[in-house]
Amino acid sequence: MNDHSLERQRPQNAYTMKPHAKAAMDVDAELNVPSAQVQLVHYQFGEAPKSVVRMDSTIRVELSLSPRHRSARACFADRWSSNRFERIGEMFVLPPTIDMTARSDETHSIHSVICQLELEPVVSLFDTLPDLSDHFLLIGLDIRDVNLRRLMLRMANEVKHPGFGSRILVDALATQISIELLRYGKAIPELTKQVGLAAWQLKRIDDRLIDMREAPTLPELAKLCGISVRQLTRGFRASRGCSVGTHVAISQMAHAEVLLAKDQSIASIAETLGFSSASNFCYAFRRSTGKTPNEYRQSLSHYSSLN
Repeated sequence: MNDHSLERQRPQNAYTMKPHAKAAMDVDAELNVPSAQVQLVHYQFGEAPKSVVRMDSTIRVELSLSPRHRSARACFADRWSSNRFERIGEMFVLPPTIDMTARSDETHSIHSVICQLELEPVVSLFDTLPDLSDHFLLIGLDIRDVNLRRLMLRMANEVKHPGFGSRILVDALATQISIELLRYGKAIPELTKQVGLAAWQLKRIDDRLIDMREAPTLPELAKLCGISVRQLTRGFRASRGCSVGTHVAISQMAHAEVLLAKDQSIASIAETLGFSSASNFCYAFRRSTGKTPNEYRQSLSHYSSLN
């Protein structure tokens, strides 16, 4: 199934590619419940992609199950200047009625789980949605919330391996995801009252985390930013909505997923990422993703066999 057939099935949402882009979004598995539509999808790109996405009556939450393009960026053209593109993380949320232009310089395929939450049940939970401020849109492009990640992974597994009561369970998971998103959104105004880090400081942190090596320490990052550890931890949470530790851990696991996809040995990956032993790496990977490194590799083989 490609992106054009999806448009016909769900006309209230729009997903378009620039005319000359060779790209497709295949749906490997799908489950529809009253509060949401959940899909396991496989993006394939014939060239560097550029797309425009808009959700008119749903909230789109997407978690990459394989390494996302490092160059993936997005712009909300009706809210930002047309040349402002910010990084897209492993998990992002797209609120309704806003156009998001996404682009990348890479072409490797990506597997993701997409949860499209029906708007009416979400609004009924708290009678309103968070204010779609500039800060909300920015943080929403790179959600680093552990609870949301675990819920999305649980939902992906249920759609991939449906069983007794799957629809009831997925419907319940969609409600939990809605609640976590609303809590996340309502916390942002409190975070913005604190003094966040400057854009150049955040860039220095992100540039350091791009390196596939031992995770940086708090003193190292604080030195890069020219501030104290206390200023770093408080300012980073205000800017990104999560702790520095969570941000670093998720970045390291994203590196691990890239290396696992390249079929490097677990011992070699543990050494590259600075873990004291392979067992410590395996424990950290399973705690973060819900899978052992070998189970993650098997899932990549499974997705490849579907295409």
